[in-house]
Amino acid sequence: MTASKNARRLAALSLLLVIAYFMGNMTARTVDTVIQRADNENWGLSFQEEGAPPVANASMEELAKYDAHYASDTTEKILYLTFDCGYENGNTPLILDALKKHNAPATFFVVGNFLSTSPDLVKRMVAEGHMVGNHTFHHPDMSEISTQETFLKELQDVENLFTEVTGQKMTKYYRPPQGKYNEKNLQMAKDNGYKTFFWSLAYVDWYQDDQPSKEEAFDKLLNRIHPGAIVLLHNTSSTNGQILDELLTKWEEMGYQFHALDEL
Repeated sequence: MTASKNARRLAALSLLLVIAYFMGNMTARTVDTVIQRADNENWGLSFQEEGAPPVANASMEELAKYDAHYASDTTEKILYLTFDCGYENGNTPLILDALKKHNAPATFFVVGNFLSTSPDLVKRMVAEGHMVGNHTFHHPDMSEISTQETFLKELQDVENLFTEVTGQKMTKYYRPPQGKYNEKNLQMAKDNGYKTFFWSLAYVDWYQDDQPSKEEAFDKLLNRIHPGAIVLLHNTSSTNGQILDELLTKWEEMGYQFHALDEL
């Protein structure tokens, strides 16, 4: 009986050890997952004082380690116009017309679809002195991409298509889709010669079927403008197409000048 009891005790102890081992591994994997998810960020801003730069979820100094920017550290009334281009719905020509009228340089961050479907507009951007940046080929959540090979393919496919369309090399300016990023992504971009650009002023202009009114747009874009701002607008916004000429005029009346990102 004693030997039988000892055997049962030994079997029970072994089972407990096995359970503890697997529970430990599961806990470790859960912790790793939580840590990895915590490292991923969505670009965010907090506007605390009118006419002053917002507080972002990374400082200019922290981003500078990765050749990344969200604004210029200056008291001069200059701003940088950028547009994210996911597809074309008829508003980009109006935007280009307004930029041309005001002699305002801009950077258009394009995805693969825009290059494929709107090569003439891309050529016009280049011909009129604008920069074309990289918004990835498929517009994925780049913070979920862990390998450098996959990360770079999203960017290089855009570069290659841009060269096919324009005959020129693409400037290595990168904007993460939806502002989703992590430090590993930023380091990958830097290691491969890219500068990453976030923004310090934007508003909800990307819902094609729920566009803000002119008054709503001006409320955000005039009251939150600040020296050194990188402004993010979307080319798909009919509101932007309709108001951009007037918006640029109002910013000029406030004393602002428009600079190209390569001057930042």
